[in-house]
Amino acid sequence: LNLPQFVQLMETFVGEDISLPTVKRLIAFIKEEYKQTEEEKMKQLEKVHHISRLAQRKLLLEALFKKWDNNASGFLDLEEVDAVLSTFKEGMEKEALRKAKKHLCSRYPQLSRVGKLSPKAFQTFLELVASEFAGDEDEAIDNLVEFLTASVEQSHMKCLQSSTRRKWLHDIQQAAETSGASMETVYKAVFKALSQDAEAHGDHKKISAYIALLEENQLSPERGQILLHYVACTTDDAPYVLNQILYRDMKGVSFAAVEEGKPIHVPRVQLHGNIHFWNYDRPVEERRGSLLVLPLHDARWRVFGILGLDTLRDQCEKTIFLTHEISFYQGVSQAFSKAYHHVSRLENVLQMTVTALDWLHPRAPSIHTIITYLVEPGKDKTCEYALRKVITTDNTGQKEIHSSPVLLLRKENLLRVYLFKCIDSSEVIRTSVCGEYHIAVPLRDLSGQALGMFDISIGHHQKLPPHEHKDLQKMLKMAQAACSEILKTCLEETEPTYVLEAEHVANLRHAGILFHQFMLQDLRQCV
Repeated sequence: LNLPQFVQLMETFVGEDISLPTVKRLIAFIKEEYKQTEEEKMKQLEKVHHISRLAQRKLLLEALFKKWDNNASGFLDLEEVDAVLSTFKEGMEKEALRKAKKHLCSRYPQLSRVGKLSPKAFQTFLELVASEFAGDEDEAIDNLVEFLTASVEQSHMKCLQSSTRRKWLHDIQQAAETSGASMETVYKAVFKALSQDAEAHGDHKKISAYIALLEENQLSPERGQILLHYVACTTDDAPYVLNQILYRDMKGVSFAAVEEGKPIHVPRVQLHGNIHFWNYDRPVEERRGSLLVLPLHDARWRVFGILGLDTLRDQCEKTIFLTHEISFYQGVSQAFSKAYHHVSRLENVLQMTVTALDWLHPRAPSIHTIITYLVEPGKDKTCEYALRKVITTDNTGQKEIHSSPVLLLRKENLLRVYLFKCIDSSEVIRTSVCGEYHIAVPLRDLSGQALGMFDISIGHHQKLPPHEHKDLQKMLKMAQAACSEILKTCLEETEPTYVLEAEHVANLRHAGILFHQFMLQDLRQCV
C-alpha cells in the first residue's frame, strides 16, 4: 500500500462518525500489534531500493538520449549508436553487443527495417548490452553512460537550441493531455512550434505547414485505394489547403514519402516537375521555394499520414531547409503522432464509457447521476492535476457530453475532496455529501494509476438494491477490462505497415463493441 491507499483503508475501516478517542485507540493498537520480521523488513528495503534504482536509471538514460538527440528529432540512429558502442573497451565487448542487438530486434521487429531508436528502445538496448556483460549490471550501465556521454559534445548554443525545441515539443504533448479528447489544440500547438522554430532557428523563414491523414478512397477507387485528406494547416493556407484531397494519380511526392516511410526534401520546387500546388492564385513565376514532406508514424512505426512544410510564401532566395531543421521537424512529427494517438485513446475510452453507461441505465434505476471525469495535468506547479468533467448521465438515461472544459481543482472543491482521494489512491471511495451518498470508482491505466473516474450518486440511500449493485459491479469490471484492452493496442512492440484514418474510425466503433465483448466473455465463463 502507498500512503494514500493506507489512509483510505483506515478511513474506510473506521467509518465517518467515529470519535477521536476511538481513532487514537486504533492508532495505538496498530503501533503495538503491527510486527515486521527482519526478513520482511529487508525484503521491503530491497524493494524500495530496487524501485529507486530503476527510477534513477530511467532519468540517467533519458538525459543521455537527449544529449545524443541534439536536434530533438525524437529518435537515434541504431547503426550510429551501435558503431560508437563497438569501440567500448577498445572493441572487447563486440560479442555482447551483437547478442544485445539481436534480442533488441526480436523485441522491436520494426528496428531491422527502420533502424530508429525511440527513447524506450534506446533504454532497452543499453540494458540488454549491460546484461550481457560480466559483473554488476548497474555498474555496467554507469560505465556505458559515461562512455556514451563522453563520445558526444555540444556547444552552449546547441544546448540552448535543443532545450528550446524540447519545450515546444512538450507543449504539443501538453496540448493533447489537456484537450478533452479534441484535436484542435494539438494542431495549433504543432503549427506554433514549427513557426517559432522557423523564426528562431531557421533564419526567419516564412513557412506554410499542413497535416494530411491516410483514408480509404471510397469515392473514386479507380484513382487509388487510399487518399490523403488535409485535415489541418496554417491559417493563411486554409482557403487553399484545408479539406483538400490528394489522390495517387495527382502530382506530388507525398505518397512516395508514405510508401518509403522517409522524409522527402525538394530544395527547389520550381525545378522538380512533379509538385502539386494547391494555391492556383499564386503566379507560376512565384512558385519558388523548398518543400519537405515527413511521414507520420505511430508507435508501431506504421505510416498514417504526412506533415508537410514549404517556403513558397517566402520570397527570399535562401529558403532551403537545413539538416538540423529537418531533424527537428521529424521530432515535431513524432510529437504530433504521440499527441494524436493520445487523443484517439481518450476518444476510444469515452466511446466505451458511453456504451457502458447505456448498458447500466435500465438495470440500475436507483442511481441518480453518474459523472465521468478524466485526469489532466495541472497548468502550473501548484496544481498536480485537474479533473475534467466529460460526461453527465441522469436517472432518465440522458447524457450530456461536455464539449467546453469544466475543470475541477482540489483547492477549489473541498466538498468534492473524495474525488481527489479516489484518484490519489486509485481505490473506490464511498462517502456522503450534504446527505447524498456517492461512490467514486477509478478507471485505471496499465500501471494501475487512475486516468479517469466515475462519480456515482445514489441519492439518500446508503446502498443500492442487491441486484442493482451486482450489475453496477459487473459494468465497472467490464469497463475496466475494455479500457485496459484499448490501452494495450498502443504498445510499441509490433510489426509495421501503414494505417488508414478509417482504422481510427473503426477503432471508435470497436471501443463501443469491446464492452459488450467482455460482457459476453464473462457470461460464457459463468455458464
